[in-house]
Amino acid sequence: MAYKFIDNYREQGARKKLVSVLKKRGIEDKAVLRAIGKVPRHFFFDETFWKHAYKDIAFPIGEGQTISQPYTVAYQTELLHIKKGDKVLEIGTGSGYQACILMELGAEVYTIERQESLYNRTIQILPYMGYRPHFFLGDGSKGLEEYAPYDKILVTAGAPLVPEIMLQQLKLGGLLVIPVGDEDSQKMVTVLRVGENEFERYELDSFRFVPLVGDQAW
Repeated sequence: MAYKFIDNYREQGARKKLVSVLKKRGIEDKAVLRAIGKVPRHFFFDETFWKHAYKDIAFPIGEGQTISQPYTVAYQTELLHIKKGDKVLEIGTGSGYQACILMELGAEVYTIERQESLYNRTIQILPYMGYRPHFFLGDGSKGLEEYAPYDKILVTAGAPLVPEIMLQQLKLGGLLVIPVGDEDSQKMVTVLRVGENEFERYELDSFRFVPLVGDQAW
């Protein structure tokens, strides 16, 4: 499949405006803001909808999924405190936009997607853009045990609970960020592994994500 990508001054200017919006909404991490300002979000949209790419909104990408709102992407990424070289598992590749943001911060990204059509698209489009995470097709609710442990795990869909299987795939000192709640609203939850079977859990702001589907979720 051939892709036509254009990144001109108009799109670059739109990204700068988006960064300003995110700053006003409380995103402070300069590295996260730089990544948002660099990754061309319109590449994840059909050309017909490019005018919506730099609005602070979620947008449908097919299969009942969305490309997350930029504020949500920045919020979750800021919570992860990514350091260069961090081994990060992303649950829910979706469009691939979040994975690109993580890689801009220097993370080694393992990303898993359950929808085959989305998986097939991202394995083509991201390398074309110069981003090469480790791609996997499967049930992300179980994590990705064969490549564990991870420094960070990021879940990009709403779960009814924190899957124990994911916690066991964190390194000591590792961090999980996951939205937890019902199908209508979730609280952003961070879980820090402080011991072999010891974890510190914090609940933060409310969001609304598409549901996490799988053996350990809905």
